[in-house]
Amino acid sequence: MTVPLIELCVEGIDGFLAAQGAGADRIELCASLVEGGLTPSLATIRAAVKAARIPVHVIIRPRGGDFLYSQTEFETMRDDILALRSEGVTGVVIGCLTPDGRIDEERMKALVEAARPMSVTCHRAFDMTADAGEALEALIRCGVDRVLTSGQRDTALEGLEILKKATEQAGDRIVIMGCGALDADNIKAVRDGAGLKELHFAALKTVASGMRFRNPHVGMGGTEKDREYELTVTDRDAVRATIAAAKNA
Repeated sequence: MTVPLIELCVEGIDGFLAAQGAGADRIELCASLVEGGLTPSLATIRAAVKAARIPVHVIIRPRGGDFLYSQTEFETMRDDILALRSEGVTGVVIGCLTPDGRIDEERMKALVEAARPMSVTCHRAFDMTADAGEALEALIRCGVDRVLTSGQRDTALEGLEILKKATEQAGDRIVIMGCGALDADNIKAVRDGAGLKELHFAALKTVASGMRFRNPHVGMGGTEKDREYELTVTDRDAVRATIAAAKNA
């Protein structure tokens, strides 16, 4: 068995340090995982690169919601990528769709060109396409190095057949990186069931805020008031356990 590469999805510099310390092989650095991951600040990226002993990939996503971007949003994505080429970042994570659920090949090709020589991953925008097989061929044409996918389902276990089919279709042309609620209990089954060489998970837990004063009358950003006093952090123990399970023959 080929020992799989493990990528951890983290939020912020503290998440990065926790995942790196717990044995991750590579990091996808994000902000706002509650929205599925947004582009982190430049200062956060620089801090991660400075502390990094493993490759750092940065998500390029200007907002939450769908992957159908305005022209101005697309231009900010391209400019973010161009800015990162001189920051020591190893790769970027991107995804653009057309209104009918296809890969936006024109924009993806432009972003891949802007990113080189960095590695390029297509994120789970792939899981929102109308036809997984067609989308995979489009990403190959665009020169993308890997695609992150749960097999177009909420979890990798639910999407296992599509993950397996995508891996077979990809061959050596593009890497299929599996994700979707992976943990120590299921990651080996997903690895073996789909023949995956790269796996991705977050291993998050919620902890109480250290704030002693709490205003019960305000919830910021439309969230539940209790959410103001909760933090979502990377669980080092869960990272270690899941990596061990993934690399167990």
